[in-house]
Amino acid sequence: MGLREPIKFKKSARSRPPRVTPNLKPVNTTTESLPHSATAERRGWRVSTSSVQVFGQHVDLWALLLGTVDFFLLCAAVHLAGLVQHAGDLESLRQSVGAPWTESLVFAGVMLSALVAMGLYNRRLDARTASVIARMVVGLVAGGLAFAILLYFTTLQLTPSILGLSAVVALPLLAVSRILFVQVFGRERFARRVLVYGAGQKAADLLNVRVRQDLRGFQIIGYVPTEGCTPKVPAEWRVNPGEALRDFVLDEDVDEIVVAMEDRRRGLPLQQLLDCRLAGVPITDAVGFMERESGKVELSMLYPSWLIYSEGINSRGLARLLTRLLDLLAASLLLAVTAPIMALTALVIWLDSGFRGSVLYRQVRVGLEGEPFTLYKFRSMREDAEKDGAKWAQENDPRVTRIGRFIRATRIDELPQLFNVLGGSMSFVGPRPERPEFVAQLSEKIPYYRERHCVKPGITGWAQLCYPYGASEQDALEKLQYDLYYVKNKSVMFDLVILLQTAEVVLWRKGSR
Repeated sequence: MGLREPIKFKKSARSRPPRVTPNLKPVNTTTESLPHSATAERRGWRVSTSSVQVFGQHVDLWALLLGTVDFFLLCAAVHLAGLVQHAGDLESLRQSVGAPWTESLVFAGVMLSALVAMGLYNRRLDARTASVIARMVVGLVAGGLAFAILLYFTTLQLTPSILGLSAVVALPLLAVSRILFVQVFGRERFARRVLVYGAGQKAADLLNVRVRQDLRGFQIIGYVPTEGCTPKVPAEWRVNPGEALRDFVLDEDVDEIVVAMEDRRRGLPLQQLLDCRLAGVPITDAVGFMERESGKVELSMLYPSWLIYSEGINSRGLARLLTRLLDLLAASLLLAVTAPIMALTALVIWLDSGFRGSVLYRQVRVGLEGEPFTLYKFRSMREDAEKDGAKWAQENDPRVTRIGRFIRATRIDELPQLFNVLGGSMSFVGPRPERPEFVAQLSEKIPYYRERHCVKPGITGWAQLCYPYGASEQDALEKLQYDLYYVKNKSVMFDLVILLQTAEVVLWRKGSR
């Protein structure tokens, strides 16, 4: 459904046509005038929520259901592989590996984690068949290697032949399952019908954000103009339910009301909204709504009390201890695995520079609570890259060396920051640290920029997953919105999800320069 075409309203025996303000064009009430997807949705079944909370994090319901189906298929793949290898002889299978229930569950868990890391459950996944199959293959190979390591260090019993055959069997199962799932459970069935209370600039910003981000978790059915506010929303989107807001909401199957008023102290219909809430319709603030749907905080809608009442900001105690333990474990494991790569990279950089110049690049960055620290990276630019002062890195930057282009594209240049993590100046996950010169410059021009320093900076982060490499003030503003979302929703579980999905960024070379 194109966003510029407003949702039309149905006309039923118990409903009334939506009231419109006198100077606005009335909304057509026939179901036949609906766009195709919306018409099918109104005639068929649909789900009234697009996300659920798991360990405090909003998870896309469509992806959660698909992941659950994939988990059981991965379990089945192990048993099918055993049957294939033993030609359907159950007795021979039991004598060989027993009943591999534990092995199949662990296999499914490891493989599903690898598929998550490949971005197969992301809302903005490239839906082309070739892209999906490629990610599945890479995910199954990576998951198979991880499971093989587990077999070596644990008491799990599964022969290498059955492990390999399980991955082969899983690929067509997952591919066919996804095709059928998309056909039966299309994402449009999970789109909530949303009524926006307000039609001013804040409401218009919400409309524009939806255009820009192509969000598919909701459908806006209309905007309710409020007294004392100049409408900024196109006339065809505005509706006027009058005093019977509850009846209008129930008649039009509204799943959620988003309050996007310019000034809540003037004209907020508390009793009408309370009646809707008691009728089971959630009421959401515009900032919280966009935060949940887009995974970022819209600075144009933000107000100071959002920071004051946010629970996740600068958490202490057990949460901070668990984060530190995760940092130490992840950094130590990755350092052990990548030590040969780091040694080879150092040698190649030294050879490429003619046996002169430094291998490591040391630079002062701003860390937790604004404190400066020294960040380490493999040198990917010429020694005199900043002889004229600090500059943003640009696309096809001429200062980047031959080997530097490769290590930046593969993120190998970031590996020395593992020592920053072990030393405690950085976390594995967090906002990327910026240079003091840029922080001072951006803090003067972008509101709430310094608030990103209330958590440790990280090697990877939510902004790095959601937005390409930033090389301008506008990019910094966009990435700040994702950083603030991370700051507000920071948790160990969220960090684990980001770590998994970072593999997609590295393998598909997203956002590097």
